[in-house]
Amino acid sequence: MRHIKLAMTVMAAAVIAGCGSGDPRPGEQTPKVKFSAQVTFGDSLSDVGTYRVGALAAIGGGTYTINGDNSKANPALTGKNWTELMATQAGLPAPCPAMTGLDGDASKGFSVPVQTKAGCYGYAQGGARVTNPVGPGNKATGSALGGLTVPLVTQVKNHLGIMGGKFKGDEVVYVMGGNNDVLIALGQLAAVANAAGSTAFATSLATQLAAGATNPATAAQSIGLAIATEAARAGSDSTSIVTAAVNAAVLAGNTAAASPAVFGPMAAKAKADATAAGIKAGDDYAAAQGPVMVKAIAQAGSELVAMVKTQIVANGANYVVVNNMPDIANTPSGLSASDATRALISAIVKAFNDTLAAGLANDPKILLVDVYSSSHDQATNPAPYGLTNVTDTACDLSPAKNPLESSLACTINNLKPGDVSHYAYADTVHPTPFLHLLLARLVSEKMVAKGWL
Repeated sequence: MRHIKLAMTVMAAAVIAGCGSGDPRPGEQTPKVKFSAQVTFGDSLSDVGTYRVGALAAIGGGTYTINGDNSKANPALTGKNWTELMATQAGLPAPCPAMTGLDGDASKGFSVPVQTKAGCYGYAQGGARVTNPVGPGNKATGSALGGLTVPLVTQVKNHLGIMGGKFKGDEVVYVMGGNNDVLIALGQLAAVANAAGSTAFATSLATQLAAGATNPATAAQSIGLAIATEAARAGSDSTSIVTAAVNAAVLAGNTAAASPAVFGPMAAKAKADATAAGIKAGDDYAAAQGPVMVKAIAQAGSELVAMVKTQIVANGANYVVVNNMPDIANTPSGLSASDATRALISAIVKAFNDTLAAGLANDPKILLVDVYSSSHDQATNPAPYGLTNVTDTACDLSPAKNPLESSLACTINNLKPGDVSHYAYADTVHPTPFLHLLLARLVSEKMVAKGWL
């Protein structure tokens, strides 16, 4: 077997050695196919800076990993995603975003005019779905960020419009999508669970506080109203909601409720009741809607297959690399879900990947890379890959350190204490630069086997 080392840093060689393989083609570092360009269609996993503008650029953020080249401080903290590493591998210029901008809250620095960049073929955008234009972060979802979330099918259409309707035939085309279609579906489940949890919290807390009031029945109503009013206020949090409830209870005659020794245990019980109610509601929703969700994601897979075959290959692309969906159930986000929800996530991912496998088989111009199997093995057997943590986030996502609670705003300045360079995940779903390196290594190995590198 031949292998081309990633021409990045000595870290690449160290990873290769650590996984039990060397460079079987010593001295031969020139790719077998001389690609003229690299074209990428996808989502946040491949985005090279669509949102590196405005307030995000000011803090050094803008991509979905640990942002910034901090390799001098730690060789693994390159700030690069897998597509940037693949460009280096093929001797091509660093990819640049085909479009930049934000359509969000101007007061937060998230309103930046959209610009298209001539000669830049990194079309992947955070939040992009396969065909639906409304993805996570889009203002239509209520997000202040205002992500553009141009879907993959439109990304391809935009490239063809620039190139006269045809691919040249000597470029390498990378495609990776579908993840946001899953996240949107899971967001619906989370909304149901959160609503149930919020209702249970309010009911539990109001009932407990009202028990010591002069008239428990009317007190429960007034406390419930105080909870609902505070919860609806912008900037409210669990502490302010409890405070509002306690104040209402005192006014209703339960003066003892003002003591933390009294309301503290009540708040704790209300939180436990909320958690239990949320889990049950989420599981019930998953059981009822699971088959519908699986079918919808399989349809997104069919749409991706059609796009690759009829819009990319049929229009002249000869070297198309398609990555299937990784093991989302074993991301920090997936691990935080109930067993029933994780089972649903796995079923959804399998439906998408099975659709790709069936639809893209036996085409010499398409290379389907099994990212799922690799990511699953990394999650269950991390040590051989050089991964030190596959369950926690490298970025401190607390609102005080990271207002977006996302790797999009993660830099060396808001990482968790200690050495997090070999963690798998920057935030709850997005890879660190080190995990991106492992993905690039996987893709390059498969391209070598295909005879394209």
